[in-house]
Amino acid sequence: MGPSLVHRLHVEAHAVWLAVRDPRTPLPARLVGVFVAAYALSPIDLIPDFIPLLGVIDDIILIPAGLWLFERMVPDTLLAEHRAVAERETRRPRSGLGLVIVLAIWALVAWIAWGYVATRWD
Repeated sequence: MGPSLVHRLHVEAHAVWLAVRDPRTPLPARLVGVFVAAYALSPIDLIPDFIPLLGVIDDIILIPAGLWLFERMVPDTLLAEHRAVAERETRRPRSGLGLVIVLAIWALVAWIAWGYVATRWD
C-alpha cells in the first residue's frame, strides 16, 4: 500500500517550499508557490477541521488545486528534484507566513461581519 494522501500532500507542499527558494523557479510560479506552501504548511487551517464537512475542504480542494497550478508552472525536472529532497527529509517546515495569511483572512471576515451587524443595529 502506498503513502497516505496526507503524507503525499505534506511532501508536495514541502517540495513547493523548496522550489520557491530555488532561483531556477520562474517568478510567476514563485509567487503562486509562496501562497500554496505558506497555506499548506500553516499550523492552522482557514476552516478549522472540527467543523463538520467544511473543515476538510481546504485539505481536499484548496491545497490540491494550488499544488496542481504550481506544478503546471514549474519544469517537471526541477519539481522532481525538489520532490526527491522533500521525500528524504523527515523534518517538515512550518509556515509563519501561512499563519499570518490565515489570521488576516479571519480578521477580514470578522471585520466584514462586524460591519454588517453594526449597520443592521443602527
